[in-house]
Amino acid sequence: MAEIILNATIRTETGRTTANALRNAGRVPGIYYMHTMKNIPISVHALDLRPLVYTSDTHIVDLRLDDGTTEKCVIREVQFDPVTDKIVHFDLIGLVMSEKMEFEVPIVLEGASIGVREGGFLNHLLHKLHVRCLPAQLPVHIMVDITNLKVGDVITVGDLNVKDIDFHDHPDVPVVTVAHHRGGAAVEPPVVEKHEGEESDEPEVITKGKTSKEGE
Repeated sequence: MAEIILNATIRTETGRTTANALRNAGRVPGIYYMHTMKNIPISVHALDLRPLVYTSDTHIVDLRLDDGTTEKCVIREVQFDPVTDKIVHFDLIGLVMSEKMEFEVPIVLEGASIGVREGGFLNHLLHKLHVRCLPAQLPVHIMVDITNLKVGDVITVGDLNVKDIDFHDHPDVPVVTVAHHRGGAAVEPPVVEKHEGEESDEPEVITKGKTSKEGE
C-alpha cells in the first residue's frame, strides 16, 4: 500500500469565519478523528490534498502534525464548493494497524474485451468496492481482467476474489458487462426478414456529480 505524507497544522480556532479565512489563504480546513481519541481540527495547503483526492488509487496518509506527532489515516470524506468545485473541507479517519476496517477501493479494468472487438459495448457499472481488511493489506486498487468478456457476459462482485479482502457489496452487483446497446443488459438483435440490424456506435456519457456541504 502506497503512503503519502500530508503536513497539517492543528487549528486552535474553529467556526465559519476562521474556515473561510483559511480558504482565502489557500488552505483547507479538516478534521482528524479516531474512535480512541478526541477529534483534532487541522488545516493543510490546498495543493497538498490534490494527490489524495484527484486519483484513481487508494493511499494511506502519513499525517504529520505541527506539534511533532504523526498518525496513519485515510481520507473518509471530501466536500467541494458547488460553484468553483474547489475542496472546502475534508475528514481523515485514523487507522489501527492491527484492526480490520472498511475502505472504498477503486476498480481498474485491464485487458481488451473479446466482446468489444466483436462490436459490443463495454459498460463499467461499478467503479468502487466497499471492502474490509487490515490497513496493511489495503490494495491501491482492484484489477478486473475483462479479456475474455464476450457480448452478454457480466462480471459481478461475487466473481471477484482478492486474498485477505472481504467485499461488502452484494455478490450479485454487476461490475462490468458487454452489451449490444448502452442500456446495460445484453439483448438479442431483432430478426427482420433477413435484413441486417445496425448496432449503435453512440459513445457512453458518464457524469460524476459532487456534493458540497458546509463543514468546519
